[in-house]
Amino acid sequence: MNCFDLSGKTAIVTGGGRGLGLGMSQALCEAGASVVMIGSGESSLQSAGKLSEQGYKACGMKGDLSRRENIPDIFEQAVKLLDGHLDILVNDAGVQRRNRCEDFLPEDWDTVLAVNLTAVFQMCQLAGRKMLVQGSGKIINVASMLSFFGGFTVPAYAASKGGVAQLTKALSNEWAGRGIQVNAIAPGYMATEMNEALIRDRKRNEEILHRIPAGRWGTPSDMKGLVIFLASSASDYVSGTVIPVDGGYLGK
Repeated sequence: MNCFDLSGKTAIVTGGGRGLGLGMSQALCEAGASVVMIGSGESSLQSAGKLSEQGYKACGMKGDLSRRENIPDIFEQAVKLLDGHLDILVNDAGVQRRNRCEDFLPEDWDTVLAVNLTAVFQMCQLAGRKMLVQGSGKIINVASMLSFFGGFTVPAYAASKGGVAQLTKALSNEWAGRGIQVNAIAPGYMATEMNEALIRDRKRNEEILHRIPAGRWGTPSDMKGLVIFLASSASDYVSGTVIPVDGGYLGK
């Protein structure tokens, strides 16, 4: 038996149309799952279309996760596209705002917390209700290096990702004994659109690379192996963890 095979499984990936979310969507498709990719713009539709052209079972849909009143409808639409069944939820959608802590705008705080934490809780809760009925499910949240330390000029992002790590553990405590494994992936410094400001900052870029034993920034492809593991039966006794994918950054 191939315990990493996801044939016949169904998945929702928020933020699945680009960056790390796209890498994980691709991985789930390649392992045999049917995937609905949710995004705020056109990228989820375009990326899902390309995957479908390659023969994979992928569907894109637009949804604004920054407004809590939208989320139940977004979730139900996605599940309907999966014929009413859900095995895997990946919460990758996230936003970033940068400013010095003393100048950070309240509206930026609200936006980051709404997408990065509140929407994650709502999606987990909605998925959990379905998964508890069927007695099985995999929930994979995307945490961050800033789940472990504070960073600079990103207080809302750090707070949200610290919250994601603790939420993951809280959900696992209640649901692991009822057939649902809840885990989080903590990406290291990844060469994605969200980190363009850091990549362009020569001093910070050099500091970051010096700290990474692997000697490079990560890529969306680096997320593939772990997301398949956490989405498959290979991880049936793994729950409540926050697993770094960081090129060794935390160990140095």
